[in-house]
Amino acid sequence: MTVKPIRAKALTMAALAMFAVSACSSSSATTAPATTPTTAPNATPVASAAAADTHKATTITVGALRPGATQEAVDALNSQISQFTAKYPWITVTSVEYNWTAPTFAAQLAGGTLPTVFNIPFTDGKGLIAQHQIVNIDARVRALPYVTKFNPNVLVNGQDTDGKIFAVPYSAYGNALTYNRTLFTQAGLDPDKPPTTWDEVKADAKIIATKIPGVAGFATMATQNTGGWQITDMTYALGGRMEAVDAKTGKVSATVNNAQTKAALAYLHGLRWDDNSMGATFDYNWGTINADFAAGQIGMFTGGSDLYTAMVQNNALKPADYGVTIIPLATDPNAGVLGGGNLAAVSVLTTEDQRDAAVDWIDFYYIERLITQDGAVADAQALKANNQPVGVPSLPVFDKATYDQSQLWIKDYINVPTAQMAPFTSKIFSEPLFVEPLYNTQDLYATLDPVVQAVLTDKNADINALLDAANVKVQKIIDTPAS
Repeated sequence: MTVKPIRAKALTMAALAMFAVSACSSSSATTAPATTPTTAPNATPVASAAAADTHKATTITVGALRPGATQEAVDALNSQISQFTAKYPWITVTSVEYNWTAPTFAAQLAGGTLPTVFNIPFTDGKGLIAQHQIVNIDARVRALPYVTKFNPNVLVNGQDTDGKIFAVPYSAYGNALTYNRTLFTQAGLDPDKPPTTWDEVKADAKIIATKIPGVAGFATMATQNTGGWQITDMTYALGGRMEAVDAKTGKVSATVNNAQTKAALAYLHGLRWDDNSMGATFDYNWGTINADFAAGQIGMFTGGSDLYTAMVQNNALKPADYGVTIIPLATDPNAGVLGGGNLAAVSVLTTEDQRDAAVDWIDFYYIERLITQDGAVADAQALKANNQPVGVPSLPVFDKATYDQSQLWIKDYINVPTAQMAPFTSKIFSEPLFVEPLYNTQDLYATLDPVVQAVLTDKNADINALLDAANVKVQKIIDTPAS
């Protein structure tokens, strides 16, 4: 989910890096961690002692692990923290559990309980910057040697209107269709030939639900802003948009009651009520849909293309089950893949020394693995040593050439089923990609959640009336100045 003060347009290959969500999609203030911390051993080599003497001892907390992460994931992070503290022996790093969701983030932000360094989706960057809820780290980031290599279409998500950097982009994704290869086989479908049209998705979903009792052929998210996110995903794939910006006046108009969103909701209504293909759970969010997919309860769902790692770390996904392909696109010339990304930001409740340390951590933990061979290899070694996924496909934060080079650096460590990801990786760079709605994105998604829920739980839901009411509400939000 992404906010960006320009009109959305199809991107060139060099601009692919601007996409990152959660399937969400979707993560500035903090003091003490609210969860039990995990601190890696502070490995300080003798050669670093002099450097440590010239700096003030500093402690930072980092939200680098989701709740429920496996011990292997914890061990991998601790290994990376040890490498970091060997390089920066005056900095103590404490890891705390953290996972961005719209409701929990708002509560943590208000309560000052976020870590020193935390991640947010692209959609949150502009709002937090405007409200002075994350730190201006412009001078610190611009001192890094690779800052000019950022794709400007990516970096803008963490910049204010003057171009000052407040948050650093580190991951990007395009929404995709995730499918369970094992269920496809059980239902008599070819897992190497996933659906390429929405009609084929509908047909395959019905076959799976009919032949495998208790399994949803297709499921969708509907709560914590994810319902709005995914109906927007389908809207874009059909050629629609949720907002329009007047080229002359700059006035933003809500368009959530567009024809494509109506068609997307009618499509879900048909899957649910006519085909009985969507199972019995209609309040999924990002975490719960991942869990049920990994448990073999869902044949297909749409979400971020980067879910493999999370499902392995948190949901004990069987690698053989996982398949991912590009989301079906309509023949409409405006149809495209909805993309998003993640930013690393720094709490406002920090000292100058902590802010220095925070940018050092962002550079080391998030960026070095993308831009340098040593960083990429060290990251891959630490992950593989702890049985964590290496080589999960993503869209490049810098440019495709840099991404392709990084894949060569880590080729000996890749341990994910890349062949099962080929339906996505072989085609995504030729697909038109678009940014998310530019204004009040999370509010827009939250407004659409109950619309999706109504369609899934009320056979007689009036889609036109629901969307007209939602459009009025979103327009009011857009027109209300931020306090």
